[in-house]
Amino acid sequence: MQTDLSRIALRPFRLSDADDVLSFGGDDQVTRVLRGFKTLTTKDEALNFIKNVCSPHPWRRSICIDDRSIGFVTMFPGSGDDRHKADTGYALAARYWGQGITTKAVKTALSQVFKDYPDLQSFVAVENKASQRVLDKVGFQREGVLRKYLYLKGDIKDMVVYSFLSSDLSNDLSSDELITHPSSRDEGRP
Repeated sequence: MQTDLSRIALRPFRLSDADDVLSFGGDDQVTRVLRGFKTLTTKDEALNFIKNVCSPHPWRRSICIDDRSIGFVTMFPGSGDDRHKADTGYALAARYWGQGITTKAVKTALSQVFKDYPDLQSFVAVENKASQRVLDKVGFQREGVLRKYLYLKGDIKDMVVYSFLSSDLSNDLSSDELITHPSSRDEGRP
């Protein structure tokens, strides 16, 4: 069944999201391609992930459908000379794959982060074709392949690097994709 994309919103994580986070974060199918993410096995691990990773993070948002967390989109900010950049990452519960939800979430995120991070990049395992399609649809430019670039779940992987500059932002983003969930302004976060 196709999801109505108008029901998708981004917001900060809440502790009450723990069961939902455990659902997608405990799925090896989802986490197998996430750098630095250990598959969750208990509700306590999901709560700790929300408290210790999501809440203090400067830009990690829950992808929600009808206010239920089904994934996340993250901008990992650079520092020092790279403070104008951020790495883009995302994950989505497997039952929602192939419906355009991640594409909508990343487009929405782009419109919100360019004032802070005018240069975005994303690293995707060569075999992760679905994630590459998301970035292509959003408008990221494929820059090339970094061979044997990083360890991912115990294996050395070739990674495709993508970039998106604020100057690449076009009018392709419709106004409904620029609207965020009202609670995304909670606690003074962007």
